[in-house]
Amino acid sequence: MRPLVSIVVPSYKTVAYIKETMDSILGQTYENLEVIVSDHSSPDGTWELLQPYAQDPRVQLFEQPRGGGAPANWTAATERATGEFLKLVCGDDTIDPTCVERQVDAMLAAPNAVVCASKRRIVNSHGEVLMASRGLGHLRGEVSGPQAVRAAILAGTNIFGEPGCVLLRREALQATGGWDDRFPYVLDLHTYCNVLQHGSFVAVDEVLAAFRLNASQWTIALSQQQSEQVVGFHHKVAEETPGLLTKRELLRADTRARGMAIARRLYYLRVGNKLNPPATATSGSFSKDE
Repeated sequence: MRPLVSIVVPSYKTVAYIKETMDSILGQTYENLEVIVSDHSSPDGTWELLQPYAQDPRVQLFEQPRGGGAPANWTAATERATGEFLKLVCGDDTIDPTCVERQVDAMLAAPNAVVCASKRRIVNSHGEVLMASRGLGHLRGEVSGPQAVRAAILAGTNIFGEPGCVLLRREALQATGGWDDRFPYVLDLHTYCNVLQHGSFVAVDEVLAAFRLNASQWTIALSQQQSEQVVGFHHKVAEETPGLLTKRELLRADTRARGMAIARRLYYLRVGNKLNPPATATSGSFSKDE
């Protein structure tokens, strides 16, 4: 029987975290799932640490040749999925035991929904909680796709969250061409907004996942690149969806995105010493994947 849910795990140099990630996935209360791990030829022992998980019949392990960064690895993992719903969990993040169950229930209760998201915790490299609840903005319950996209752009940030706290309808993701890396630093947000052209969004107002921050994600140069790509993404969506935003709203969204970049940098200056990873770990984020 084909599993209803596919959880895909792109990993790269996550030897310090991959066991915690995999255990969180395999410890789900929802059991009708497959787990597809695509390791991007990690040189740090991640692949070797994954091998015992192949004994679980739900798990498939693949080694992806180097090159192409996160988009290549995310795509390779996703193309092997067979479930009706798809969740991507990066190799250094975790999901709570009821995450998949709660999100599947929400999607099944909203047949037109193509994207579901929950709130998440922000943790540092040691798993210490930096923010206990983050995400969704003012979105609650089921809202139309354009309404959800508009809310995200006006917020100037990814209110849906990282892939670990999002569940996608795989058919809708395929219909849009998969993970959209035209703006690499908003790879996830851009893809969600593409998918939301095909249906509605459902917000689950619970904290059901954890996203791991590390120092390499918070450099000045990186935050500037991120904010400029967010602005470019805003204008791309506005151009392709006439009437979604007024010129004044678009300007406000751009200003907010740049302000968020400054706020992130100030936050790093305040807590940066708590973000340093263990000596054996390197971020699994797309900015570090190769």
